[in-house]
Amino acid sequence: MYRIKTSSLLRSSYYGAGAITASFFSNNNYKRNANCQPLRSTATDAEIKQIEDISTNPLMKKGSLPLFAEIKSEHILPAVQEDLKALKNNFQDFEAILLNPQMGEAWGQRRVEYDYPSVVEKLEQMQFPLSYSWGVVGHLMGVKNSDDLRKAHDTIQPSVIEVHQKMGQSQALFNAMTALKKRNSIWQDLDETQKRIVNSAIRQMESSGVGLKPELREKFNKLQLEAAELSTKFSNNVLDSTKLFKLELTDPADVAGLPLSAKALAAQTANASSEAKTATAENGPWVITLDMPSYLPAMQHLKSREIREKLYRAYVTRASSGEHDNAPIIQRTLQIKAEMAAMLGYKSFAEKSLSSKMAPSVESVLELINMLQAKSLPAAQRELKELTEFAQSKGLVGPLQLWDVPYWSERLREDLYQYEEEELRAYFPLPTVLQGLFSLANRLFGITIEAADGQVQVWHPDVRFFNIKDDKTGEYIASFFLDPYSRPADKRGGAWMDVCVGKSKVMQRLPVAYLTCNGSPPVGEQPSLMTFREVETLFHEFGHGLQHMLTRVEHGDAAGINNVEWDAVELPSQFMENWCYDKPTLYGFAKHFETGQPLPDELFEKIKAAKNFQAGLAMLRQLFFGSMDMRLHSDLYDPFGKQTPFEVQHELAKQFTVIPPLPEDRFLCSFGHIFAGGYSAGYYSYKWAEVMSADAFAAFEDAGLDDETAVQSTGRRFRETVLAMGGGRHPSDVFRDFRGRDPSPEALLRHSGLLVDAAGKQ
Repeated sequence: MYRIKTSSLLRSSYYGAGAITASFFSNNNYKRNANCQPLRSTATDAEIKQIEDISTNPLMKKGSLPLFAEIKSEHILPAVQEDLKALKNNFQDFEAILLNPQMGEAWGQRRVEYDYPSVVEKLEQMQFPLSYSWGVVGHLMGVKNSDDLRKAHDTIQPSVIEVHQKMGQSQALFNAMTALKKRNSIWQDLDETQKRIVNSAIRQMESSGVGLKPELREKFNKLQLEAAELSTKFSNNVLDSTKLFKLELTDPADVAGLPLSAKALAAQTANASSEAKTATAENGPWVITLDMPSYLPAMQHLKSREIREKLYRAYVTRASSGEHDNAPIIQRTLQIKAEMAAMLGYKSFAEKSLSSKMAPSVESVLELINMLQAKSLPAAQRELKELTEFAQSKGLVGPLQLWDVPYWSERLREDLYQYEEEELRAYFPLPTVLQGLFSLANRLFGITIEAADGQVQVWHPDVRFFNIKDDKTGEYIASFFLDPYSRPADKRGGAWMDVCVGKSKVMQRLPVAYLTCNGSPPVGEQPSLMTFREVETLFHEFGHGLQHMLTRVEHGDAAGINNVEWDAVELPSQFMENWCYDKPTLYGFAKHFETGQPLPDELFEKIKAAKNFQAGLAMLRQLFFGSMDMRLHSDLYDPFGKQTPFEVQHELAKQFTVIPPLPEDRFLCSFGHIFAGGYSAGYYSYKWAEVMSADAFAAFEDAGLDDETAVQSTGRRFRETVLAMGGGRHPSDVFRDFRGRDPSPEALLRHSGLLVDAAGKQ
């Protein structure tokens, strides 16, 4: 998942920034942060006095990476307020010059009305200080959440939104942007990337309400502020409701079937909330939570049907009652989006959203979804029939229930492929997986990744830091933080890549990324032993990071993932997942954490054979989510009408599920992608981009995966196109540059085992 909310000149939410040069990493004065507690108000009176002195505020030190060990919640308001004040004043002066471009030294002796450096680059420079401080706040909200941090964030967020509204609705700036495009003497001298940046800025300003009449603009701005507040509240509710649920089990019979690693994690969780700290994997007590490393093994392995049902019902009703109820937030959010889109002249929010994406219309998105549904539904129905018959043959009484599916699916997979997922963990210790991942990056893209722990400050002791260098030149290229483990108390669920620093020639910045996962933490003296799915997730997020870090675009607002059409951002991430099934790649890291022995050949063959196990059910699930998202945000749904979003969910379930959801299912209340992320009317992007990512990997298959020279040559071409061109070129053109043609869905269907020939065979 890519977390950046927007990617052009006029950003209005979380986005990363920070000035840095390669020489920064030679500074060894930065120590690792040993404080792993949530960001709380712990300052003494003396510290508060010091914080009031803005010159000592770590958020104001923008010449380095964020000083995470020093940042306290009390630093946020004074730092952001100072940056807001500076931006307001600078923008006011900027507008005055834009209204009379012949005044001031900023325009030199050139007798032109406007030029690119004096408009676009000047704006980028002005926004930098606030983007730095607010970007840090946004990052900490995801990885080190606390009540004090929330309070500071919520207090200052309206002011941040207000200043971006003023900039986005500035008629002087809009006129300057359009003048750059209208004046041939200027436009013809801009390169392709600069033209895309200007066009994107114009489009974004139009979407920000620059053309609205004053009375409508005031209402539009109030709605935008309300939507931002609701988004934050939605995310907090999911985090709070998830961490509130704890199921303590004391009877060994209740944890029958649970693997030893899961028991150890459950005992570790029990000890974390107990002063006695006497829980053990063998004797308990054991605490199961709704955090994925705890919840998923329980659903897959617990023999107790009653406990699985309790866990499942709790999971699908998260954030749907009491003070954490997201249902009214969902309804109001949909109403706001529809109302704002109508004010801008669109039929629906989906139509507005697609105006900046690859997909030309709602109809084209639904066409893709329905085409893939027609391919996957028959397969899903066959898979359910096979699963039901298997479960009943093993003693299941009555129909297969939703909480039975993970358990019996795991038993069927074990029966078909003769291995247990748990036995794979020993071959995937995180340190070794990282070595293999970095080796693959070197092989494909010609880069070297080196650990640089201790060179920068981090927000948790588990966080690591790495530098990237180009093999050919030895030049430093980029860096990234890696936050690998789940922390239910203060870290939101899921996995994502976010921007810490974006590449920019104007700001003299090189890219730095945040890679955040919620993988299985180390237990006792053992390292983190990953599930195969966690390995795939790490490769996925690293793919996002590669596009951010290996960009060759030097214009900040189109470097990396900035300005990339949203339905193309998942191309490099999903592309990287394919390498988990490539034998040379997997054997580069699949080694037993105790003996160092490689994964047995027969296990690798079984992993490959199981790749498309229940592929129909998996694809149908993703199509269900994408269909719900598009339906709720298009004119096919009236958020002011009588039908609720949950009724839409159950209506679409008839088309996209083979077991209907429970009547009380409130999955939408935790669907953060579309209600607290950047995927509103864009969840289909996973499948849209997967068509391209599968076809991109097919280029390596066509070249020959056993031909190392061809693999490296194709990898370098992928780097120089998909990873290098960022938002400076349209994704369709970038794909054609790499593949030599437009993408075809054939590779996706083939990789998923859903390509059926004329004889009806897969």
